[in-house]
Amino acid sequence: MIVIHNAKLFTMEDINDETGYVAIKGGKVEKVGRRFSPERFKGYKTIDAKGRTVTPGLVDPHCHIGVMEEGIQFEGNDTNEMTHPIYPELRGLDSIYPHDRAFAYTASSGVTSVVTGPGSANVIGGTFAALKTVGKTVDEMVFKEEVCMKMALGENPKRVYSTQKKAPSTRMASAALMREWLMKARQYRDELKAYEAGEEDAKKPSFDMKLHSLMRVFDGMPVKIHAHRSDDIMTAIRIAKEFDLDATIDHATEAYLIPEAVKNSGMGMILGPTFGYSSKYELIHRSFKSAKILHDYDIPFAIMTDHPVITLDATLVQAALFVKEGLSKEAALSALTIQAAKLNAIDDRVGSLKDGKDADLVIWDGDPFDIMTRPSMVMIDGVVVHER
Repeated sequence: MIVIHNAKLFTMEDINDETGYVAIKGGKVEKVGRRFSPERFKGYKTIDAKGRTVTPGLVDPHCHIGVMEEGIQFEGNDTNEMTHPIYPELRGLDSIYPHDRAFAYTASSGVTSVVTGPGSANVIGGTFAALKTVGKTVDEMVFKEEVCMKMALGENPKRVYSTQKKAPSTRMASAALMREWLMKARQYRDELKAYEAGEEDAKKPSFDMKLHSLMRVFDGMPVKIHAHRSDDIMTAIRIAKEFDLDATIDHATEAYLIPEAVKNSGMGMILGPTFGYSSKYELIHRSFKSAKILHDYDIPFAIMTDHPVITLDATLVQAALFVKEGLSKEAALSALTIQAAKLNAIDDRVGSLKDGKDADLVIWDGDPFDIMTRPSMVMIDGVVVHER
């Protein structure tokens, strides 16, 4: 049992930029409040934050940590199964190496949860997992085995399969394949549900692992659609609407160029990586002004690193550059915590400091968006995993 008091709290709930306390019990946030009473918390270990900023642990909403291991080439890279463009049955969970050295600096940088999984070589690539950034086995780190189904449009699938003389080699073929397999999965699900309901003349469809996995998007499994350019974003919006998918656009590089259409779609954007070199044509219009534009249009968005494209220890460096171009610090912090959690449907566990949620938090030794600031303490599930 621990209570952190005299903290400048940013709970991402109802207490923000105020002095308060966080009480922790059994790995969960027991109580968050403004007025600390020592008598109420007798028997608790007390930590005086000395006025320092305390936030929820940061959440990366889209990365490849553990799937693309640092410092290793083929042997440690399980990001893309480039033998067929449709692989909904793959699970990122089955490729995560918990001793990837990146986990150590990720946790000590204040990123306590990540959503990680397959890359964007395939039109449909499999599922992402949500896990904490400390642990000896994936099984003890993971808190949601399959968060969402990954899909991709744009340059990556057409580049990969055009070299193999296979479809898709155009954006048209990528969209057509996505529609085809969604139609097949919907029909498979309808036939299976009819059989299970005992409808007259209903026959059980032959088991198909691809369709059995993909059909879950029609039962509410969220979808991540990789799209950088505005044309690909609009294709993703059309397909999501056609099939009534609960989808986000991930990367969303040019979303700021079409904010009205994005706003009207009602979809959330997971923005990034924006820091670094424009390594391909799709990225030439990326801009640190994009987040402010999305925020001004009241479009829900989170900020991703796409680790290892931007390593997770640079999460706040990238976010600070959005702040530099006009995004408020509060909006930036929200995009790294509660919005990142909400857009992955894991906000029941992480993303804010709230009674009953996981006790993942960071005590910072300065303004989180100051390049010189470092975590003084990081806690995951109420356990101190890093301390300076």
